[in-house]
Amino acid sequence: MPEVVKTAKILLFTDNDTEAQFMEMTGLYADACTYVSRWVFDNGFPLNSNKIQEKLYSSVRKRFFLKSQLAVSVFKTVTARYKTVEEQLWQKPYTYKDESGKKQYITRTLEWLQRPIVFSRPQADLVRNRDYSFVDNGQKISVNTLGKRVKLRYHIPVHFKEFFDGTWSLGTAKLVFSNGLWYMHIPASKQVPDSEAETNPAHVVGIDRGLRFLTTTYDETGKCSFSDGKAVLKKRSTFNKVRAELQARGTRSAKRKLKTISGRENRWMTDVNHRLSKTLVDNYGKNTLYVLEDLAGVSFDEENLSDRTNEQRNEVRSWAFYQFEQFLTYKAAVSGSKVIKVAADYTSQRCPKCGRIHKLNRHHDTHEYICDACGYRSNDDRIGAMNIHILGTMYVSGDTNPRFGSRRT
Repeated sequence: MPEVVKTAKILLFTDNDTEAQFMEMTGLYADACTYVSRWVFDNGFPLNSNKIQEKLYSSVRKRFFLKSQLAVSVFKTVTARYKTVEEQLWQKPYTYKDESGKKQYITRTLEWLQRPIVFSRPQADLVRNRDYSFVDNGQKISVNTLGKRVKLRYHIPVHFKEFFDGTWSLGTAKLVFSNGLWYMHIPASKQVPDSEAETNPAHVVGIDRGLRFLTTTYDETGKCSFSDGKAVLKKRSTFNKVRAELQARGTRSAKRKLKTISGRENRWMTDVNHRLSKTLVDNYGKNTLYVLEDLAGVSFDEENLSDRTNEQRNEVRSWAFYQFEQFLTYKAAVSGSKVIKVAADYTSQRCPKCGRIHKLNRHHDTHEYICDACGYRSNDDRIGAMNIHILGTMYVSGDTNPRFGSRRT
């Protein structure tokens, strides 16, 4: 059975004494990670935490006064961070143009790093039931420090409460300090039933993401639905205006207010994405294949956004597309469904009826797509969802890399 993993972020209610203990522990933990990171960098990037532990365990305990389990976690933290960077480098190769002007690619490895990774943010990885545990019938959380353990009250956002219903397994948590508050990021995993959504789905739903409509969906029955984004855009515009006013003041109180505004906006946006993804999963149920555009390679630079206003460009760049994708992915998996990503090439330029690809057929001013070949006419967001749906059906038919236009190796 496949496994779903999601991270729950809970707020800890701390007093001054606890904050001082957390700051001391996480500061030393981060310093220890930087120390180990430098050794890894100088010794050719050995990414086996057990072997690194054999070399450095004693010196880490002696230098940074960490308890045994925290010291062991340091090696796992550093190894995991380098593996993440290694994957990021592999996904983004170095590009250049040769003498003929043709773009060339060179795969990047950790050897491309010019300096070791530095852990500057206060943090610590806490092992479940060793460094942290829930006590008092789940009303408090007990957390290890360099001294005695502390018991704290905590707050779990509504969209994370399902991870604590007893059906999920909790893993090693990360204690972090952000905007003057302490949080624990706890990974939760759950075994989910196998789904036939990739091979024999009950529904194939193409989802186009945007600003005017948060999502536009199109399924195998021809049903199209729009999630209006006007109210969201209006509220985000209000946040932007308040933020601009506070930045113009530049006072200490204004900076504190900026942090408060930022946290409030992030929590609100998270709730929007949570409700939006939950509605989709509830509407279609089990064994549904949700199809999204892969936006990883889509750049939001001036050239690609030349037809947008400055305010619209800022909205596009700051929109939480990835968070919605995360929420939908794990909610779909839990419900016995699946999310796949397909190439975004030409999904907004292609006529879903005759296959004609022409950029000028999309009219941003009227939000229409009018095909100059067959005359088909529809809402431009609906066109995008239809094309994404078509790519989804191609995937179900056996095409593991469905896309429009020329195939790239």
